[in-house]
Amino acid sequence: MGDSTPLLPEINSAESEPPLLHKHVPSLDSTIERCIGDFGWAQFLQAFLVSFSWFFDAQQTFITVFTDAEPTWLCTQLDDPNNSCHSASNVCQLPQNSWAWDRPRHTSTISEWALQCSPSIVQGMPSSAFFMGCLIGGLALATLADTSLGRKNMLFLTCLVMSLSTFLTAFSSNIWIYSILRFITGFGRATIGTSALVLSTELVGRRWRGQVGVIGYFCFTLGFLSLPAIAYTQRAHSWRTLYFCTSIPTFLYCIMVHFLVHESPRWLFLRGRKEEAIATLKHIAPINATSTKTPLTSSFFSNLSFEQETRNVDLYSAIKVLVKSRWAFRRLSAVMAIGFGVGMVYYGMPLALGSLDFNLYLSVTFNGLSELPASLITLVCIAKMNRKTSLLVFTSLSGVFSIMSVLKGTHPIWTTLQIVFELVSFFSACSALNVLLIFTVELFPTCVRNSAVSMVRQAVVLGGVFSPMLAAAGRVNGGFLSYGVFGVVVGIFGLFVVCLQETRGRGICDTMDEEEYKQRDSYL
Repeated sequence: MGDSTPLLPEINSAESEPPLLHKHVPSLDSTIERCIGDFGWAQFLQAFLVSFSWFFDAQQTFITVFTDAEPTWLCTQLDDPNNSCHSASNVCQLPQNSWAWDRPRHTSTISEWALQCSPSIVQGMPSSAFFMGCLIGGLALATLADTSLGRKNMLFLTCLVMSLSTFLTAFSSNIWIYSILRFITGFGRATIGTSALVLSTELVGRRWRGQVGVIGYFCFTLGFLSLPAIAYTQRAHSWRTLYFCTSIPTFLYCIMVHFLVHESPRWLFLRGRKEEAIATLKHIAPINATSTKTPLTSSFFSNLSFEQETRNVDLYSAIKVLVKSRWAFRRLSAVMAIGFGVGMVYYGMPLALGSLDFNLYLSVTFNGLSELPASLITLVCIAKMNRKTSLLVFTSLSGVFSIMSVLKGTHPIWTTLQIVFELVSFFSACSALNVLLIFTVELFPTCVRNSAVSMVRQAVVLGGVFSPMLAAAGRVNGGFLSYGVFGVVVGIFGLFVVCLQETRGRGICDTMDEEEYKQRDSYL
């Protein structure tokens, strides 16, 4: 990803004097780039610590795959000639004393609260409540990281809410309290990934944005993989243990974020907190950076004039700015459409694993492992391929193989082929999501970047809201209404990528004005 020099070419105009931005004056982007353009250990540690929040985010996203799983059961009165119980029976039509769970009742919410015969909407209520919390929380908190709170404080508060609500979830006494607490957990975790991605990429130079962004995806994968490991070791214990095991480490992580993580210097500059921004740059600037040759002082940055935002982007007005600007609204609509399609596959595939004839722990492990090569391939694509091409390829592959997962045959090999097709589709969806988030970071200027990424993530979550219903419907019709619909949706919505501008090797902007000037220059 090469640097663009100069950032913005000069414009000659006979009608009016060109703005200061077009007189080859260093921008905020190029000024900060001089300080942190090279990559040092301080930046790496900051980026890794921030990105590790994705580990806990993944745990809470998929934890109900195990806590709300319906346990297997067995017949208890096999010697009774009048007993009609057999393996293909419906437990809801059997006498209560003719069957029993394979494991203690407290291993799952379904068995502990006797929900096995409840409507599917009741059984799926905790998962639906979680995703609804994510959706509402994302909309309510979307602009706080861009305006009053900043990236670091937003990350700290959302992780704290998630950890405390997760801890309280373990004390739920019924499905209704359980669902309410899952809603609060979803509300809290709604902006964790967004704040972590934006903060980690703003702590490094543009050459390393893509590579640093992938760190979060690796952490998310590790969090995903940790769930089947924890659940398997605790399979004989209460489902509440799983919430205890995931909430306490999250709380300890919140403490580390509060005391060890630095705020984004870009955000600090745009909010007028120049001294704090300089202190952050001094701490994270590599030893061989320009900052060691030129002292980082207020006068240093005063002499290097940079453009200020001429619009007032206050609380919740960031989204209004995105909607009112034609180019921003076009970009936002396209990336949100793609996010909706990818989210339906990304969240729907793991939820539908219970309908496959595979061990649940192994199925989730295989899906989690598929995220590792997805993160690796994302790293390669970010460095070698255009963003638009990568997105189109991954969404198309995900759609095709998701539809192929519906195919069945009488030979036992079809069972293996189904899980292979499902893994390829899930792998492609993971890769598409990774590229989409990095693409979004590069498409929008600093003043609204966090809000734009938040909106895209909400579109992804919106796709996830429909996934549980489709996954449940797919269990009774061979997967057509789950894998079939997933494939069609991600394939169609992935085509919106043709409406976007390529960003590979292109410098990012800090203000809406700067982005508009750059677009005008590109047409001259």
